[in-house]
Amino acid sequence: MQKLLSLARKAISDYKMIENGDKIAVGLSGGKDSITLLAVLAAYKKFAPEKFDLIAINIDMGFEDVDQNQVQATKDFCNSIGVPLIIEKTDIARIIFDERKEKSPCSLCSKMRRGALNNVAIDHGCNKLALGHHADDVVETMMLSLLYEGRFSTFMPISYMDKSKITLIRPLVYIEEKQINWTAKRLGLPVIVNPCPRDKHTKREDVKQLVRNLDEQFVDSKKHIMSAIFNPERNSLWDKAKPKGD
Repeated sequence: MQKLLSLARKAISDYKMIENGDKIAVGLSGGKDSITLLAVLAAYKKFAPEKFDLIAINIDMGFEDVDQNQVQATKDFCNSIGVPLIIEKTDIARIIFDERKEKSPCSLCSKMRRGALNNVAIDHGCNKLALGHHADDVVETMMLSLLYEGRFSTFMPISYMDKSKITLIRPLVYIEEKQINWTAKRLGLPVIVNPCPRDKHTKREDVKQLVRNLDEQFVDSKKHIMSAIFNPERNSLWDKAKPKGD
């Protein structure tokens, strides 16, 4: 946890993610990333120079086969660290899989979940929404954009959404997934198993495996990609300026 706190504190400082008076909602999906994010921010709050409030929001997608014992364990954990948990029940699963019968549901699902998160955060007076994206997500998103859209692009550590007036922050962007896995297991953090039938069967999962294979074949390739993203001056990409002398 100390290592994760150090890296999260650096990201928070580098991108000025948290300010005095903030009320931050943590998007708590129930997975290892979001529960670790909540644990990190709750620990950071105890010694942070900024004074801020923290709540957790879980969007209940409406799947019937969610393990309620795991849900209760998550409730108990939030109570133990003094963070209010709001569970928002929705019909997202029914709409996507039963009504629309989406063959590629991930994009629509993400938009609907994010919209629900934003609405609940606003209703509870939050000005910021913290998401559990980590360093591996940064790389995988860039690879997805490159391979499927032909763009060098990934999400930002902090971004302001004009429509909702909510600022998104991602305090875990300097932390690798393996560090999160190890910490969540070591601390016994409660994890809710994803009930989505498309879990582990997505383009992102394919790219995750691609990045893993690259890192095995070309030592430190993932770290080099991260370095190129976090230090844009090292990209050495073309611009549209005319060559000198023309």
